[in-house]
Amino acid sequence: MTDLRPLAVFDLDNTLADTAHRQRFLTRKPRDWNGFFRAAAEDPPLAEGVALAGELAGECEIVYLSGRPERCRRDSQKWLAAHGLPDGRLYLRREADRRPARTTKLEVLRRLARDREIRVLVDDDDLVCDDAERAGFTVLRARWAARSADLRDAQERTGRT
Repeated sequence: MTDLRPLAVFDLDNTLADTAHRQRFLTRKPRDWNGFFRAAAEDPPLAEGVALAGELAGECEIVYLSGRPERCRRDSQKWLAAHGLPDGRLYLRREADRRPARTTKLEVLRRLARDREIRVLVDDDDLVCDDAERAGFTVLRARWAARSADLRDAQERTGRT
């Protein structure tokens, strides 16, 4: 049976998963991307984001949309399950895709919106949120994790998360 409920789309890093412990990999020169993504399996959950996903799962199909590379799929799925997050499709960045997160995420949102109502996008990245709002999507800005200039640079300039 096809799920026809509206979609609630959640980012992972700093929306559901606290990346603070692994941001040290982004301050090195050169940045240690392999270490950064390997450490994601150890991210503590962010209670506010996890609770919101559980709440919205009652009326929406949950979808996860992350700038993490495709090689993180298995660890990301295991992390979501281990922290009791609702089942949902997981969209990740293609390995060689280095476009800004606001570009890659908006592309997926538009594709999803062709067939389904998107009730809300929950994301911590202001540039992603700004572009999604301009495109007509309802956005909830995840403000419950510490901000990181290094992570923002990774999302926007180097297209890595």
